[in-house]
Amino acid sequence: MCIQGLDMKFKDYDALLNACVNLKSLRGGQRVQAHMIKTRYLPPVYLRTRLIVLYLKCEVLGDARMFDEMRERNVVSWTAMISGYTKSGFYSEALSLFVQMLRSGTYPNEFTLATVLTSCTGAHVFEYGRQIHSLIVKSPFEFHVYVGSSLLDLYAKAGKIHEARIIFDGLPERDVVSCTAMISGYAQLGFNNEALELFCTLQRDGMASNYVTYASIVTAISGLAAFEYGKQVHGHVLRSELSFFIVLQNSLIDMYSKCGNLTYGKRVFEKMPERTVISWNAMLAGYSKHGIGKTVVDLYNRMREENKIKPDSTTLLTVLSGCSHGAMENIGLKIFDEMMAEKNGVDLSVEHYGCVVDLLGRAGQLERALRFIKEMPFEPNAAIWGSLLGACRVHKNVEVGKIAGNRLLEIEPENARNYVILCNLYASDGKWDEVRKMRELMKEKTMLKEPGKSWIEFNRTVHTFYASDRFHPRKEEVFSKVRELSDRIKAAGYSPDLSSVLYDVDEEQKEKLLLGHSEKLALAFGMMNVSEAKPIRIMKNLRICVDCHNFAKFVSKVYGREVFIRDKSRFHHIVNGMCLCGDYW
Repeated sequence: MCIQGLDMKFKDYDALLNACVNLKSLRGGQRVQAHMIKTRYLPPVYLRTRLIVLYLKCEVLGDARMFDEMRERNVVSWTAMISGYTKSGFYSEALSLFVQMLRSGTYPNEFTLATVLTSCTGAHVFEYGRQIHSLIVKSPFEFHVYVGSSLLDLYAKAGKIHEARIIFDGLPERDVVSCTAMISGYAQLGFNNEALELFCTLQRDGMASNYVTYASIVTAISGLAAFEYGKQVHGHVLRSELSFFIVLQNSLIDMYSKCGNLTYGKRVFEKMPERTVISWNAMLAGYSKHGIGKTVVDLYNRMREENKIKPDSTTLLTVLSGCSHGAMENIGLKIFDEMMAEKNGVDLSVEHYGCVVDLLGRAGQLERALRFIKEMPFEPNAAIWGSLLGACRVHKNVEVGKIAGNRLLEIEPENARNYVILCNLYASDGKWDEVRKMRELMKEKTMLKEPGKSWIEFNRTVHTFYASDRFHPRKEEVFSKVRELSDRIKAAGYSPDLSSVLYDVDEEQKEKLLLGHSEKLALAFGMMNVSEAKPIRIMKNLRICVDCHNFAKFVSKVYGREVFIRDKSRFHHIVNGMCLCGDYW
């Protein structure tokens, strides 16, 4: 270029700029532009656009604003600039530029529309996305796969998953991006069964998958605790010989932990050539949810000793939670005090103080927990009062529970869960008049409590049971099996814990109600169908009651079965009648 001087032609500049773009050579591109200026070469729109693309690729947004000086622009230059703003997180600027483009008379192509839609994620800009959708309907690109993928991603991220599915089903052709966007949308919104069904359907149709597809479906499997599906997907990943992607490995660790198999999770963790703080947090959370507090603390100490990755606020929350679940309140308080002194570059938040309240509450130190709340430097939120109220219910401390409950009802008067926990606290202490008052208050406010349900995976199908279930196709067999199990384990010393029934009825009726609990139905179904060589894995959406926990322990002991039960707060791994939680949850 220097030798040719004024003899440089379009094709020479084009070749140079293409090389600079491919190599991300910012300095090279700047020299080419400087040469054009010095030789008074007037580059056409194409070469100016190539310069913009280079500057955006090198993340120099300021230099890319040479776009403003262009007298003539085409759809490619507009799209490049919009894309640059979007990738840099300047969504409002990208939308503003899109509006300018329309006003200039330049009509967007499929790449422009797909790009600008990604700037419309978020509640405050979703309406702009809908307006762009109406523009797309009038364009020739309504059924283009790129545009369709961006549209369904827009609706999925806005929580409108049914609209996203309509768009997905309407695409004449689909690629890995559109399929992944749909699966990811389902998984992120908790529609785990739908995500799994779609993934299986697309696999049968021969869909190719990338690491984002696998990470998304693994997230859905984590929510279902569908261990067998998880192993199959992991097998797919290994056979596909994908390059190493940390996000996928992190998802696998989380999935195995939530499926109750820490051994597999640890194996993935230890084989990782590099880790992020999310990798450490996923492994720590797995041990924490299983109540293995000592291992949580050991792994945390190892993380600090290696000193490659610094703990973040989530790490500290997970460690405190592990100490709480592992009945290690003294160590947990010591770690919290160290955090207060060292800070470790992490600002302690109300959530960290909430962990300490939970830790003290689980240990039964309720008055101390109440004092801690009053002295903390933050205004206690609903989660903190809820944690204290839950602990009061477990330890039957009505006095402190009333204080926590009243504060909760002031903060969240419309949250049915608060009324239910307070109701349960009064019921456990036999205060049936107070229970009736709470239930009448709930009726006045037209509140419905979340129904308890448990589910179990068998033969590639997730079977869900509700309390006293009347809808499962094999309900009569299941109820018969529950009664059979109950009779057998009573002979071994099991006695129903009637305090787990929170209704003012006679003992015979209480025992009948206990037998209808969803986790007992799921356990009976597992005993009927799961091979004796395999553990029974059950998921529960709420906290497991004391009686169901005892029931599962006796079934494990009498029948020699290994049982995993994952409830709302932790894992219960039961072998030979002993639970890893040590009856502390």
